[in-house]
Amino acid sequence: MLGSARRIVVLTGAGISVASGLRPFRGPGGVWTDNPEAERESAAPDLPQHPERIWKLFGPMRREVVQARPNAAHLALARLEERSEVTLVTQNVDGLHLAAGSRNLLELHGSLLRSRCSACELPAFEDPHGEMRPCPACGALLRPDIVLFGEELPYLVSRAAFRACWDCDLFLAVGTSGNVAPASRLVREAQANGARTALVNLEPLEPPNPFFDQEFLGRAEELLPRLLEGAR
Repeated sequence: MLGSARRIVVLTGAGISVASGLRPFRGPGGVWTDNPEAERESAAPDLPQHPERIWKLFGPMRREVVQARPNAAHLALARLEERSEVTLVTQNVDGLHLAAGSRNLLELHGSLLRSRCSACELPAFEDPHGEMRPCPACGALLRPDIVLFGEELPYLVSRAAFRACWDCDLFLAVGTSGNVAPASRLVREAQANGARTALVNLEPLEPPNPFFDQEFLGRAEELLPRLLEGAR
């Protein structure tokens, strides 16, 4: 699959973590699919000023994420990084790529495993607690270090993702529809700059995304180790 690709960008979504016991956000069994009211609440413009509501929504998810472990798809991508130039861009907030050993990682939406203050400039820090508690620096309430609906993506992380797409030979999306902005623009940028583009997903995209040249259907934890085997 990789052929002669020297610089690879991989975009991952919630589908890659299903085999680790984590639910996707959309689709059958998805968090937002089963609880559309929670999705509407998480898009409220004043939500960042109410950390207690953030913890109600995402505290239980953090407790699940803390228990989750990388699966074969995460591990295959970490091994790929050992022998190829890979930029791994993830929409996930579960920290499983880091746990698998990936290091050239851009977390577009932050991480549920970190907290930051809702008021002061205390740097985000690793935090396994799933309950609301005060900032150790100023006493204001902490919040998970994730990007909520309506918030801007981290500028430096977003810029690095697009720059990688301008210079890659292969763009591979795994477990994501590729339709949610701004991540949806990454495959367009890669293809426009001459990269081959491919999607690994459980089901075909409906409607098809014209920016993907190839589509591999199946479970990421089964397909990725085979597709990436022997990559140089």
